[in-house]
Amino acid sequence: MSTITAAQARRALEEADLIFTPGQIEEALDAMAEAISARLGDCDPLLLPVMHGGLVPAGQLLPRLRFPLRVDYIHATRYRERTYGTDLQWVRHPTEPLAGRHVLLIDDILDEGYTLAALIDWCRAQGAAEVLTAVLVYKTHGRGAGLKADFAGLAAPDRYLFGYGMDYGGYWRNAPGIYALAESTAQEKS
Repeated sequence: MSTITAAQARRALEEADLIFTPGQIEEALDAMAEAISARLGDCDPLLLPVMHGGLVPAGQLLPRLRFPLRVDYIHATRYRERTYGTDLQWVRHPTEPLAGRHVLLIDDILDEGYTLAALIDWCRAQGAAEVLTAVLVYKTHGRGAGLKADFAGLAAPDRYLFGYGMDYGGYWRNAPGIYALAESTAQEKS
């Protein structure tokens, strides 16, 4: 259940600041795909989008990867449509075996990194030969688990972002760009 209404979501987009245009995002995805292809093109990797946020970046990356790969997904969350994280909740583990595989976790954003770090640890515990990470956006604030993505698209300011997989109260994963909540909206949610 969303914590906001569709009308509130519309207003949030109207008041939001556009941080990255679709063109900038496309360029970042092209660069990420090139780097991923160079690193994993000969590895028969298993790609695991992290639901729900990783759905859009993965959907944009997959057609850009010109090598054979397998796809499953993983679903664990700390946010549950809120603007802040809490304890990690597992929703679904992948059905593909990870033992001996080169695994690429694909997510929308690397903020503090606790969720992604837990997913990396879980994949390693399942016997993955290698676990790499790809995120469309990463924040440059220095808080959190100290994790850096292996493949990262765009460096973003330390604001609440939505669009291209990232949501605001369950809405706007489909926004036509990456936006930051207006300061006034962010303060209302605190």
